[in-house]
Amino acid sequence: MTSSSGAADIGRHFEKGKKNPSPASAAAAGLRCWAAAARGRRLGPPPSAPVRPAAGRPAWQEPEAAAARWSATTCSGASRRSRGPWTRTWRKVPVLKPMDLMVEASPRRIFANAHTYHINSISVNSDHETYLSADDLRINLWHLEITDRSFNIVDIKPANMEELTEVITAAEFHPHQCNVFVHSSSKGTVRLCDTRSSALCDRHSKFFEEPEDPSSRSFFSEIISSISDVKFSHSGRYMMTRDYLSVKVWDLNMESRPVETHQVHEYLRSKLCSLYENDCIFDKFECCWNGSDSAIMTGSYNNFFRMFDRNTRRDVTLEASRENSKPRASLKPRKVCTGGKRKKDEISVDSLDFNKKILHPAWHPSESVIAVAATNNLYIFQDKVN
Repeated sequence: MTSSSGAADIGRHFEKGKKNPSPASAAAAGLRCWAAAARGRRLGPPPSAPVRPAAGRPAWQEPEAAAARWSATTCSGASRRSRGPWTRTWRKVPVLKPMDLMVEASPRRIFANAHTYHINSISVNSDHETYLSADDLRINLWHLEITDRSFNIVDIKPANMEELTEVITAAEFHPHQCNVFVHSSSKGTVRLCDTRSSALCDRHSKFFEEPEDPSSRSFFSEIISSISDVKFSHSGRYMMTRDYLSVKVWDLNMESRPVETHQVHEYLRSKLCSLYENDCIFDKFECCWNGSDSAIMTGSYNNFFRMFDRNTRRDVTLEASRENSKPRASLKPRKVCTGGKRKKDEISVDSLDFNKKILHPAWHPSESVIAVAATNNLYIFQDKVN
């Protein structure tokens, strides 16, 4: 066959070691070389046309040279590029590694260059167009669509900073009246302002302050009376303030004294000296209402948080920790022993951990779900469903 004779001519190059190579063995060697080259380059059929001898050269030498040239250009290329559609090759497959869920907040707008001191409060107005931001000395009014300028509505900075006697600690808009807001001070007072009276609310419309008992006055009286948080009730009739030791509920129609006072950790009154030395007395505890305004919640030390029922006048102390935060596990009430013999379920005041504290609680506006932030942990609890 013609193709066999051509392959035999090529195969003689690989059968040079033999003196008299058989045509069959030479043809087989040529076909193997052609098959390897075909896989790499997808060549056509094997060469079969006879090669004419050159002038002055024996006829038996010319096929050897042609086979050597063909094998050097084809077979060597086939060895370098032997990956074809029928060749099994190894490829690196991407590996999916499980990682913790990362939540990243990206700002849509940045409102800058309006405060000199640290911002302590932000409250969105009921008109859903403006909001206020407060620092120690100023309260600014912003429009949600304007980021480069704001309007100053409260400024208590004196001309001489040595005359400064109080700072702003918290501020919030009324939930229904867009022209009314309140701000608290480090002296334990709350001022209610109306933006309809004047653009700059230097003068308040109402002033809430509880008279101090002279017999209980001490070195720490002014520090523990500083209000750390103020919150309107959802109905807008009441207002709640939190100082260091208690939570007070005010009626907006009565400025002289609060209608309710709930002691959060009165057992710490005897520890004020040590709390002053470790700066815990300056901690800013927040408070919150439930959806129906029938209960309030605030934080304490040792990862305790307190809940007060306004209707039944009952209160409970709960603990947020990893040991008792298993799924579907019920929280057991905790009690603090102030003196005498301590019961089994009680914890002594001296064993409280003041590095563990809950400063930021939150209550769902319509469901029995609460969230408390304890240092770098967030705990979410739900009322037990039968």
